[in-house]
Amino acid sequence: MTDAGTNRLTLRPLSADDAPFILALLNEPSFVQFIGDKGVRTIEDAREYIRTDAREGYSRRALYLAARKEDGTPVGMCSLVKRPGLDEVDLGFAMLAKYRGCGYATEAAAWTMACAREVHGVARLAAITTLDNAASARVLEKLGFTFVRRIRLKPGEGELQLFEADGEPAAGSER
Repeated sequence: MTDAGTNRLTLRPLSADDAPFILALLNEPSFVQFIGDKGVRTIEDAREYIRTDAREGYSRRALYLAARKEDGTPVGMCSLVKRPGLDEVDLGFAMLAKYRGCGYATEAAAWTMACAREVHGVARLAAITTLDNAASARVLEKLGFTFVRRIRLKPGEGELQLFEADGEPAAGSER
């Protein structure tokens, strides 16, 4: 399933060549607000972020670049992460601000769900959002996720919304 995609997107594992995109995405104010500050400040930090993914493979996380088929422009990324504190593998996604509201997150996340099932054998998925991230919650609901409860992954951290779904994207989730 790698180097595959949807009608409008190509999805593939991140490579070192994607460092400028990762640097930009991880430092967008909305990424920091809704996902967190990853401490990636330089191209070399971004390369290390990607290298860590390549070393760990799916044992901890798998990151996929989503790019528009029409011109190859990176628009976002999707991930599968095995987080401490969650029983299920966590589905994540992030799009550059200028590509939000175009359906790319739904398409990329549906593809990543299928990849989780078909490539990695994951039957159930979790997803977390901050309490104020209504847009991501809507994408998750389109994909067939159901809100389960509020959680804290670590003591002293803010509350998050926990969603769960089987590995099958909801019918009609691709735009």
